[in-house]
Amino acid sequence: MLEMQSDRAMKYDSKAATLIHPTHLFSAPEVLDKPPPVPKSPGVYAWYFDEVPPRVPTEGCHQVRGHTLLYVGIAPKAPPTSGKKASSTNLHQRIRYHLSGNAYGSTLRLTLGCLLADRLGIHLQRVGSGNTRTFTNPGEQRLDAWMADHARVVWIATEEPWKLEEELIGKLNLPLNLAGNKRHPFCAVLSALRASSVAAALALPIAPRGGPRRVLNAAAVSPSMTQDA
Repeated sequence: MLEMQSDRAMKYDSKAATLIHPTHLFSAPEVLDKPPPVPKSPGVYAWYFDEVPPRVPTEGCHQVRGHTLLYVGIAPKAPPTSGKKASSTNLHQRIRYHLSGNAYGSTLRLTLGCLLADRLGIHLQRVGSGNTRTFTNPGEQRLDAWMADHARVVWIATEEPWKLEEELIGKLNLPLNLAGNKRHPFCAVLSALRASSVAAALALPIAPRGGPRRVLNAAAVSPSMTQDA
């Protein structure tokens, strides 16, 4: 069993506390609204859910007003040690992509889609040239709708966000984080599930791109999309 201090026993600096004890959790419509509330700055974000995907263990997970913290991420990634150009991605870009992008460019969407595949009736598949794997356009829309209904996010702008991310992963029970989280017993289970989904996708024919137009403004996403898309 994963051993860690209780949330109440832990001490956080002000930046971590913003994520652990948020005054507000932002929904997809709020994030995708104009003007956008998410800053175009480097930082750390935390994803909370009022419905936990199947199989995800939540014992010891931090909770805020009925929402369970399952995942933290950063923008940009730590600069490569090889000397290659560092990423310039910011919070605004990354959080929006998690909500309206696809599984190929979002590890969070890939994880959620694999866990929710049976519930949403979606599966990973090669698209376009075959080098990209997504849940196809209709499937990604179902995932859009599920996240609009059940996912909430909070963020904090900070330089060198990878340092704060490492601290959070080390202190918190975050079952959906894979990188740097091998100590978590669900890490191996989730890695195997994702690998199995990728293997199944490679065995399927390439799906054409297209399908119903993506709804980029989450305010227009309704729960019925999960049945109709």
